[in-house]
Amino acid sequence: MANFPAAIAGETPPAYTVDSTAAKASAVRSPTEGDGRRRNLSYPPAPEPLPVPVMDNHTHLDFRDGLVSVTVRQAMDAAEAVGVAGAVQVGCDLESSRFTLQAVQAEPRLLGAVAIHPNDAPPLAEAGTLEQALAEIEEIARHPRIRAIGETGLDYYRTGAGGRSAQHESFRRHIDMAKRLGLALQIHDRDAHEDVVRVLREEGAPEKVVFHCFSGDASLARICNDNGWHMSFAGTVSFKNADGLREALATAEPELVLAETDAPFLTPHPYRGRPNASYLVPYTVRSMAQVLDKDLATLCTEVAENTQHVYGSWRSE
Repeated sequence: MANFPAAIAGETPPAYTVDSTAAKASAVRSPTEGDGRRRNLSYPPAPEPLPVPVMDNHTHLDFRDGLVSVTVRQAMDAAEAVGVAGAVQVGCDLESSRFTLQAVQAEPRLLGAVAIHPNDAPPLAEAGTLEQALAEIEEIARHPRIRAIGETGLDYYRTGAGGRSAQHESFRRHIDMAKRLGLALQIHDRDAHEDVVRVLREEGAPEKVVFHCFSGDASLARICNDNGWHMSFAGTVSFKNADGLREALATAEPELVLAETDAPFLTPHPYRGRPNASYLVPYTVRSMAQVLDKDLATLCTEVAENTQHVYGSWRSE
């Protein structure tokens, strides 16, 4: 089946599928762009394999996109075939965090991260259910294959000023949770760089912090360097209008650089707007190597070592 490298026509999907049976109705990417144009929903072709395997630091396997239903196993088979040996499956609400727990128990090439997304914190707080949600997230996070609390943080793009206090409280609670459980912290930071840094400093950051889908400039990269915070670069680093992001990548200390998809979003150039998946990480990593003028195998080795430093081994526990 041409729409996904490892999707087999007519195959009966295993228990965990990226379709409406496994993901809530709202967890479906829109078939149109923001300006109303219809997107190309076919998956891009598989890239040339990487010379040294890396991991996808952040993906959402429960979020449907594209023209085919893809199982977790198929997604990871396709990734492994091009040198992406594993991934961090990320939950950002209760339903996706429950999915994450099931997925990491079923698929040894996955580790997990769970949290309440900053945009979901205000409505939960208003409904009086944020505490209950955080308690369940903490219970899920105690599983040995859940290695991070995230994605959490601040988002001033989709949540207005009225929801910021709830976002800040939720962020602080997630920071505390990560420290108490000894887990990494995966940060969602959109249009909120200064406040994210301020809250981290006020609360005291966990030992391992990752700015997922790093969106800052060289100035934020220097702050991350100074604090030992990791920066995870997605397909956005390959976009034509991302000169500031490429400058940030060039500024980042090599031992703090990670790579991710944020699938099904942020598909790297030249396939921007089409469905994303972990098997497309090589396009992003090759773009990163070009920006850094670095040997591809060397960069892959660095990214792989950095990822294992943050999350530990993918081997079964």
